[in-house]
Amino acid sequence: MTDIKFEKAPDGTSIAWRQDGRDDLGRCGFVWLGGYKSDMEGSKAEALAALARETRRACLRFDYSGHGASGGLFVDGTISKWLEQSAHMLLTHGRGPRILVGSSMGGWLALLLYRLLQLKAPAAAQAIKGLVLLAPAADMTEDLMWDEFPEAVRTELNDKGVWLRPSAYGEPYAITRRLIEDGRRHLMLNQGLDVACPVRILQGDADPDVPAAHAVKVFGALRGADVTLTLIKGGDHRLSTPANLSLLRDTVLRLAERSEGIGV
Repeated sequence: MTDIKFEKAPDGTSIAWRQDGRDDLGRCGFVWLGGYKSDMEGSKAEALAALARETRRACLRFDYSGHGASGGLFVDGTISKWLEQSAHMLLTHGRGPRILVGSSMGGWLALLLYRLLQLKAPAAAQAIKGLVLLAPAADMTEDLMWDEFPEAVRTELNDKGVWLRPSAYGEPYAITRRLIEDGRRHLMLNQGLDVACPVRILQGDADPDVPAAHAVKVFGALRGADVTLTLIKGGDHRLSTPANLSLLRDTVLRLAERSEGIGV
């Protein structure tokens, strides 16, 4: 495993990151975008990093502010802030052909990052050779949070600015009014998104956090010639069983090799 390095984000936050594999062979590499309250040491990120080492590719992974080993407070995080950090890390440490791999909130950030590059860095957008989205939580602050919250939770958010949401994966985590309000600046499903690269959505049909119906909504919002949705029987939100990780590895590697003219 590579050592953790630290990078100053545009807002001054210290961002923890790793670069696995090699980046000097011109091969298509990977960029990992983790989920809400997740970090770069999870099983999916590790599987992607291992694939990079095995196939002599590069894999960039990092923790958003307030996550993992990065600085900052989780409650200060917003979609705008995490998107800015993701763009900075990609453009600073992930140049060249890349597959963006995003899980849950990271799937939303991958789509937002791709859209941002299309608008502000077209050459970098063209270097994105594919998107692999696992249970993509696009528009999650509205569709999966605010719209689903009971009135009592909305009132608490409005009055106190924060609500501690129980989690099946550990301690409760804070959802802030700032996160919800900022998220409205980045809603994209109604508008849709043109994608010039292949997109692969992997979704469990037993996911309690990002329902399969939401993945179908994401699928419908993407306008491209090569967009597929794979529904995994019995798959939960984590998609971290050996079979799930094998599917992730195969999906990412096929897109990378395809971009290089292998197996087309």
